[in-house]
Amino acid sequence: MKYSSADRPETEDRKQYHIQLKPGDLTDTVLLPGDPERIIRISATWDSFEFVASHRQFVSHRGVYKRTLISAVSTGIGCPATAIVVEELANIGVKNLIRVGTTGAIQKDIKCGDLVISSAAVRLDGTSHQYVRPEFPAFASYEILLALIEAAETLGFRYHVGITASTDSFYTGQGRPGYGGYWQSWMDNIIPDLQRAGVLNFEMEAATLFTLSSLFGLRAGVVTAVYANRVTNEFDTVGEPDAIACANEAVKILHEMDREKLASKKKYWYRRLAR
Repeated sequence: MKYSSADRPETEDRKQYHIQLKPGDLTDTVLLPGDPERIIRISATWDSFEFVASHRQFVSHRGVYKRTLISAVSTGIGCPATAIVVEELANIGVKNLIRVGTTGAIQKDIKCGDLVISSAAVRLDGTSHQYVRPEFPAFASYEILLALIEAAETLGFRYHVGITASTDSFYTGQGRPGYGGYWQSWMDNIIPDLQRAGVLNFEMEAATLFTLSSLFGLRAGVVTAVYANRVTNEFDTVGEPDAIACANEAVKILHEMDREKLASKKKYWYRRLAR
């Protein structure tokens, strides 16, 4: 397949090299799980869906949830792959991105199976630093943040809202020993320091998603199911269906918010628009 250039690898009809999608293939709002197999579990909860593309770890479906158009694309694990997906989705006109993933809590009161809705992220990744200086904040779109909170409340889920830390290492970067017990002195303090700063959890994509979305004029949010608690040393793969349900419902709520803005000719949503 011939691409336009090495600088911008896309075909004549603008199909993107990695995700193999072109303008019009997806809806304005896209869910971003890491795991390609989670795409199947997400789209199975929609009223209808269709397969769109699959290339490497990037699988995409498009469908309808409660009469709202919705799509999903898997990113794979980590910020570098997430950045590729954000870049290429922006290139084909996607406007809103909601990560649906899993996480490890570092605060004692957060239980396995709870949801964490990220308001912002500590940029412990390397990818976001390739785009902008480290002082630039990584924050969620307040409209998607509100939509996720309303969705969690409506569905009756136990959830927490706050700051997430994004790392490029599941092991040493999150204070776990490496192979053979490998350890560095700075690992002694990473969890206690973040706990004292009120950070809720570790994961591996939010910081880059937030940073790039802000730079590119997109809206982004993150909801994750808690699989581990590093304080109690528990690990249980529960909560994924709740995270999926919360994200789906948030897409519908966001669509309603956007309709209210359009009807009121307002750029930003606020509570009185819903009255």
